[in-house]
Amino acid sequence: MVQKIKIIGGNRLTGEVSISGAKNAVLKLMAAALLAKGESKIYNVPQLTDVDIMLNVINQLGAKTSYDKQEKSITIDATNITEVKASYELVSRMRASFIVLGALVGRCREAVVALPGGCAIGERKVDFHIKGLEALGTSIKIENGYVCAKAQKLIGTDIYLDIPSVGATENIMLASVLAEGSTRIQNAAQEPEIVDLANFLNAMGADVIGAGTSEIVINGVKQEDLKPIEYTTIPDRIEAGTYMAAFIATRGCGIIKNIYPNHLTFYTSKLTKMGAEIKLLDPTSIEVSCRRRLEAVNIITQPYPGFPTDLQSLAMALATVADGVSIITESLYENRFMQVPELRKMGADIHQERNHALVKGVKSLTGANLKASDLRAGASLVIAALIAQGQSIIDNIYHIDRGYELLEQKFKMIGADIVRFSDDDTLVSQNKGNLSESQL
Repeated sequence: MVQKIKIIGGNRLTGEVSISGAKNAVLKLMAAALLAKGESKIYNVPQLTDVDIMLNVINQLGAKTSYDKQEKSITIDATNITEVKASYELVSRMRASFIVLGALVGRCREAVVALPGGCAIGERKVDFHIKGLEALGTSIKIENGYVCAKAQKLIGTDIYLDIPSVGATENIMLASVLAEGSTRIQNAAQEPEIVDLANFLNAMGADVIGAGTSEIVINGVKQEDLKPIEYTTIPDRIEAGTYMAAFIATRGCGIIKNIYPNHLTFYTSKLTKMGAEIKLLDPTSIEVSCRRRLEAVNIITQPYPGFPTDLQSLAMALATVADGVSIITESLYENRFMQVPELRKMGADIHQERNHALVKGVKSLTGANLKASDLRAGASLVIAALIAQGQSIIDNIYHIDRGYELLEQKFKMIGADIVRFSDDDTLVSQNKGNLSESQL
């Protein structure tokens, strides 16, 4: 059943919203749990389709899992890994599941993992993953859409990444934990999710130093040194950035809780430059408000700690109604402007040339029928619909469900006129006047 979101724009958002656990962290922690024999438990796990996919991948490998949605926790018993193949049917649906490659090579010295899928935001090669694992002593072939990896033993070494790839850094980290000697990753990714993974591994008994910097050292340990643990995932900085944009876009005022503000320093500085007011209330809470029309700003996406590519589309949605011309440059993914045609349907004035977008702010957007092309483009359409005059219908929201927990419920709590429905619900609403509470 195809589901959609209907938003009536124009409401000023106010109130409090709490941020869920980080999708891009918890998926990697789930893979890391495969390294230790026994039962690990991860808390602050969001209810997302991506989490469900990763659970299926892990189950397929022979680990036992349970998901307590009430407690927001996942239990993974990796005492026995009976299968080293992660199927195309699952991995092709979500790129992050490719992370089991490093975990399987580390624990089992063997892996057969399908080449990854996920959002169509551009070319994201796995060359760096493969070269890193080969440097550790892994023999790798690509056959029939699968990466087939085998290693007699893993030997630590120095590995330089041509670009600070998050996925490659993570896969190398996982494989290196049980290697002999020390592995040094140079030009490593520095994202908070990398730090969270390192903290998880160290809590298990690994020896990882330098996460959060451009050089990470992993001193190999033995299998018996790793123990199952309980661990709480960091908050989702991209979800936090989305709700920051929502309060600002609607000239509202709200409190965002369960947020690590230092994970969003560059983003926050750009929002402040646009005219937002952002106040730190305590170490994990901020107040966000905006009392006037936003001003144009120039943005270039960069690896962390630069401006996040995952928040570029949100910034563009804000720029569509800002005073002046904003220049947005996407330096990481060639197809990350897929929200542009949809925003134009709403009256946005955007000129795109390759990886640059010139956004001339208009006084207002108007509601339209829209399609989410990927996760973050979909989120930007939600923000634009909240700004717009009239009704917007957003289709393909399964993309949004990959990364946002209880999106419409959270937005309703802060004053948005938003409802989820299916085509069948539409037929019912035409006959009955509006949707029933059970259909929300």
